[in-house]
Amino acid sequence: MSNLLERLFKLSEKGSNLKTEFIAGLTTFAAMSYVLVVNPGILSAGGMPIEGLITVTALAACLGTLLMALMTNYPIAMAPGMGLNAFFAFTICLSREIPWDAALGIVFWNGILFLVLSLTGVRTKIAEAIPAALKIGVQCGIGLFIAFIGLKNAGLVVAHPATFVTIGDLSQPAALLAIAGILLTIVLVIKKVSGAILISVLLLTLVGVFIPVGDGYLTQHTDSLIGMPDGIGTTFMAMDILYPIEHLAETWDLIFALLFVNMFDTIGTLIGVSRRANLLTPEGKLPKIGPAMTADATASVVGAALGTSPVTSYVESAAGVSAGGRTGLTSIVVALCFLLALFFTPLMKVIPLMATTPALIMVGILMMDSFKQLDFDDLGALATASVALLAMPLTFSISEGIALGFITYVGIMLGTGRFKQVSLITYVMAAVFILRYVLDLK
Repeated sequence: MSNLLERLFKLSEKGSNLKTEFIAGLTTFAAMSYVLVVNPGILSAGGMPIEGLITVTALAACLGTLLMALMTNYPIAMAPGMGLNAFFAFTICLSREIPWDAALGIVFWNGILFLVLSLTGVRTKIAEAIPAALKIGVQCGIGLFIAFIGLKNAGLVVAHPATFVTIGDLSQPAALLAIAGILLTIVLVIKKVSGAILISVLLLTLVGVFIPVGDGYLTQHTDSLIGMPDGIGTTFMAMDILYPIEHLAETWDLIFALLFVNMFDTIGTLIGVSRRANLLTPEGKLPKIGPAMTADATASVVGAALGTSPVTSYVESAAGVSAGGRTGLTSIVVALCFLLALFFTPLMKVIPLMATTPALIMVGILMMDSFKQLDFDDLGALATASVALLAMPLTFSISEGIALGFITYVGIMLGTGRFKQVSLITYVMAAVFILRYVLDLK
């Protein structure tokens, strides 16, 4: 077995060994396992039946990660993406009032288009054509959007008729515990504690067992922490792939937004994690970026068939890389961990919504990190990124932030006489989004 793994993953050539890869896989899983709790909560908020979503999340993560391992031999794990799941639930299902099975159809076609662009190499041209300021603004805006959802879930921010939102009742046990969890998570992440987010979620869940709320407790009591996973019969192959085609006028921008976010999130994660693992060439390029993007796109199609939002590469893979992971064997270990985690489904079911708030806040904070890459001396770039960033949480829609970002960028470049610096793709997208607003095509 040792010789087989050596030949398959080229451990010696990559400067690694079985023990290191195993530890790296456990480290990556600990860092991203919170998705097993958070993703079902977000998707169910959009109307999906909660039963089976833990199983769906684990299977999608397992299969996607296996694809990445076998197609690239990179130590990069995959799972339903944070931000993409929020877009699925809150924008597509709730804001646009599209049924969840039709929303899965949108995810399916997003994956198919992503796959075609990856196989043809067109994705590289698109990536280069979009202004950097817009990419930064979108990523940071998604971070704020996710953090806002976390604050809302714990009752830290609530609706107000005069000011739209205001601070919640901080005397409530759930709000107080959420605040403590947020601070704990930040401290643990700063101290580079492996699995910091998961530790915080589990600790808040444990404390909630002893806090009475109404006729019960903040955390529901359970007879067993271990059991068989739920079936996925409700969501498996439930996607309505004809809906996006029959309602193209109201779904095209949603497909584009998913494609846009998925593409740049994937590219950014792949390059960032690969740089830490010293996988880039001297010119700064990733040798197998084509197969990696293909694996990412294929995973989204598989995820739609299972019943979840787009599956994408996880930046938490950097935790495993920091622990020495250099090959796809690290990813294989992560995939197996997701399968084993299914037998802890009873435990994950009793985790209260409040306990996921620190995870959402921390993910949002980490996504804001890219704002430092913005050229603050370029007011046009700053304005473009700021509009996209602010629009997402304020309109409660990722697609609106993307649309307004495109329009802002083109308007500024035209007004300042720098119209030659704008790509044709950017002009086209800005024009299409303007028509969408003028004709109210949504």
